[in-house]
Amino acid sequence: MNKSLIKREEYLEQFGNYLDSDFIKVFTGIRRCGKTSLLYSMIDELKNRGINESNIIFISFEDPEYNLIENFEDLDKIVYEKVNNISGKIYFFFDEIQEVNNWEKSINGYRFKLDCDIYITGSNSKLLSNELSTLISGRYIEIKVYPFSFKELLKYKSEIEGLELSLQDEEKLFTDYYINYGGMPGILTLNSDEFKKSALRDIFNTIILNDIINRFKIKKVDLFNRFVRYMMNSIGQTFSSKSIKNYLKDKNIHTSQDTLLKYNNYLQQSFFMLKCRREDLIGKKILKIHEKYYAMDHGFHHAIVENNQKRIPRVLENIVYVELLRRGYEVNVGIVGDKEIDFVCQKFDRRIYIQVSYRMQYEDTRTREFSPLLKVRDKYESYVLSMDEEDFSRDGIKHMNIIDFLKSDEF
Repeated sequence: MNKSLIKREEYLEQFGNYLDSDFIKVFTGIRRCGKTSLLYSMIDELKNRGINESNIIFISFEDPEYNLIENFEDLDKIVYEKVNNISGKIYFFFDEIQEVNNWEKSINGYRFKLDCDIYITGSNSKLLSNELSTLISGRYIEIKVYPFSFKELLKYKSEIEGLELSLQDEEKLFTDYYINYGGMPGILTLNSDEFKKSALRDIFNTIILNDIINRFKIKKVDLFNRFVRYMMNSIGQTFSSKSIKNYLKDKNIHTSQDTLLKYNNYLQQSFFMLKCRREDLIGKKILKIHEKYYAMDHGFHHAIVENNQKRIPRVLENIVYVELLRRGYEVNVGIVGDKEIDFVCQKFDRRIYIQVSYRMQYEDTRTREFSPLLKVRDKYESYVLSMDEEDFSRDGIKHMNIIDFLKSDEF
C-alpha cells in the first residue's frame, strides 16, 4: 500500500463537513482508484485533530488478517472484541466491505449500540441496495471516488516528486502520460510503458474476476471477455445490444440480447463502465435507448484493447466526460433536431453545453463542432473544447483548450 500520495482535498473537505455526523459515509468507486489511501488520509486528519489512535479502528477486507470474516456475525465478533475497552467516540473505517455477506446488519447495529462515526468503501454499486437503504433509513451519504484527475496528477508531480513543470512540461505530461495511462494512482511510480500496461491489466483482471465473474457466477467467461473488449473499443458510441449480438454472430458466437444487457449492467455495477443517457433538448425528455458508454478510466483501453494515440478524439471525449462527473455534474448527450451535442451538463441551476474535438484548424471542422450548439434555443453557456492553442470562440460560444479546462476552477 503506497501511502505517499497527495491529499485529495475535495474528498477531505467532504470528510470535514460530515465528521461526527450521524450519517454513514459511503465512498464508492472502481477498485484501485484510491479509496484506501483516502481512508488513511482521513485517519491522519483525525490524529491531527487529537483523536486517540486507540479510538480509530481500520479493517480492510482485502487484508489477509481478516480473510476469515465471511459474514456479519464474524465481523461482529471481531469488532466488539476490539471496542471492549475503548472509552469515548469510536471511528470505524471499513475498506471494501462488500466482501462481507450481510455487512449492512453489522453497520446498522453499530449505529444504534455504539457511540461511533462510520466510514466505509466499496467497489460495487450494489453496496447501496434497496435493502441497505431500508435498514439505515436514508442515514448515509454516498461520496463517489474517481481515479486521479489531470489536476491531481500535476499536484502529485509537484508535491511528491518535487518537479516544477512548465506549460510545455504539462502538455507533454498530458499527451504522453495522461492520455495513454489515465489516472489510476497505483501506476504513478512505474517507469516503463510495459510495467504500466501490466499493472493496468492486473487491475482489470481483478475487477473482471472478483467484482463480476465470481460475484455474478458468469459461466461463459470467453463471451463476457469479448463483450468487455467490444464495449471498451466502443467508448463514445451509441450502445445497441442488437448490434453487438450481430457482431458476435458474424464471428460464430451466438448469445441473446438479454445476456448482453446483463453483462452491460455488471460492468456498470463494478464502476468499470459509465452510462451517458441521451436528452432530447427540444422535447425536453430523457431518451431510454441508444445511450453512450465511457470507461471509468481510459487507461484500460490503452492497456487492454488498443493504443490510445490511435483513438485520441474518443479518448479526449472520455476524459472530459469523467471530469464533468468528478466535478459533480449530471451529464447527458444532447439531441437537438438532427444534431448531437456531446455533453449537456447540469449542476444545481447551472447548465452548460459542451462539444469535444481533437483539432479544429480547418473551417469545416469548426463548422461541424459549433453548429449543434448554435441550434440550441436557450442562452445557457456553451463551450467547444479541443487541443488547439488558438482561440476559435465565436457567436457567443467559448472555445477552450482541453488542458486549460482540466486545470480550471471555472467549472
